[in-house]
Amino acid sequence: MRTTLSLDDDVAAELERVRQQRGVRFKEVVNDALRRGLRHMSARPRRGAPFRTKAVALGRVRLPSIDNIGEALAVAEGEAFK
Repeated sequence: MRTTLSLDDDVAAELERVRQQRGVRFKEVVNDALRRGLRHMSARPRRGAPFRTKAVALGRVRLPSIDNIGEALAVAEGEAFK
């Protein structure tokens, strides 16, 4: 199949660099790059290790409830702050 591709300058430069390194035709480099890219794009993503968080004891709860904001502020700031 023949087609026309419009390549960004950086992509064209990289393809040309690879072509010169391998000593092959431009068509071969483009086809190889497309094959590898398409294989990568269609592959299932690898599942990483599950993220684990270690539990840390933070001490006892100092507020019986945060429903009463005045009480929560009094405990946090101290009774003398009122």
